[in-house]
Amino acid sequence: MTSAALPRDGATGRGPARTLRQRLRGVAEAAVTPLDLDDVLDVFHPLRRGADLRARIVEVRPETAEAATLVLKPGRDWSGHVPGQYVRVGVDVDGVRLWRTYSLTHGTRPDRHISITVKAIPDGVVSNHLVHRAKPGQMIQLAQPEGDFVLPDPLPSRLLLVTGGSGITPVIGMLRNLFSRRNPADVDIVLLHVNASASSAIFRDELRRHAAAGRLRLVERFDDRDGLLDVEHPEHGLAALVPDLDERLAYGCGPAGLLDALEAHHESRGLTLHTERFRPVVLGETGEGGTVTFGSADGEGVTVEADGATPLLDAGESAGVLMPSGCRMGVCFGCVVPLRSGAVRDLRNGAVTVAVPGETGPEGVPVQTCINAAAGPCSLEIGATR
Repeated sequence: MTSAALPRDGATGRGPARTLRQRLRGVAEAAVTPLDLDDVLDVFHPLRRGADLRARIVEVRPETAEAATLVLKPGRDWSGHVPGQYVRVGVDVDGVRLWRTYSLTHGTRPDRHISITVKAIPDGVVSNHLVHRAKPGQMIQLAQPEGDFVLPDPLPSRLLLVTGGSGITPVIGMLRNLFSRRNPADVDIVLLHVNASASSAIFRDELRRHAAAGRLRLVERFDDRDGLLDVEHPEHGLAALVPDLDERLAYGCGPAGLLDALEAHHESRGLTLHTERFRPVVLGETGEGGTVTFGSADGEGVTVEADGATPLLDAGESAGVLMPSGCRMGVCFGCVVPLRSGAVRDLRNGAVTVAVPGETGPEGVPVQTCINAAAGPCSLEIGATR
């Protein structure tokens, strides 16, 4: 079979098609003027390649009274993830886009959908919106997946997974991926799952089904029934609950107190522990704080009094300032803004950053607002106020 040679525009041989696309786009741009063509496409085809990465909410499934799973259809440019990773989600609440970070709770799915499971926290603007107000069909913004809280390849023969509360969310993604394989992974898994009560335990019934099927050994601890877990207790602590823990590769995710205890326990025994924290580790002692001015390029500004323990990000949002944000734990650098003057203190290690007008240059000193607090009077520049 032969084919007639087409005239070429350039060395690639794809010039005519490209030129035709350009012409068609020009016609379309003219047709929608004064709107932008991409704005129109965002309405009718928001998940297309090349668009800002978004996802459509497909399902909102309650897990407990204060937690829900959101099944999402991501845009075509979604890169895929490894179970255990997290994603930054941008949600419009009362006309303001706010970004938060949530663990992905599924492995690879045939329908390419992904899911996050959100626990509503007191005064949590985004978490309460997603759990109680989000509806199928709504669009949210996405970033590409991040994080290294993932299982190794090859898998170890024995695993210990310790979770507390919503710390189960990255781990359930790992488990679902392992248990959905055509050839089940040959790994002995112990899951120690700690919750305030049975009714607050996310994925409780699913985990019990896995245990009943022999896929893992589930150890449940409920504070209202068993009391707070003392990791070091000789009779009821971790070593008593998991006698062979020295032979298991351990992963932990949950409240800071639980992870602090696990890290101290494993370090004392010379054992490896991989952890995922939803909040950064902060110092026990903080400074006195100060007056914080959030200035913007449009000339507006907001001034607040902030104590030395409140992250600048929280102080700004509480005052109605439109603050850039991301993971909220010092990892993604999505919250960085210029410090124009004054001093801030890193809540993780106490390091003080100082900006002196006239000495720091026109760009100021970049600081992460999610892990820095005021260390006296200071001034930050942000994009805009609201």
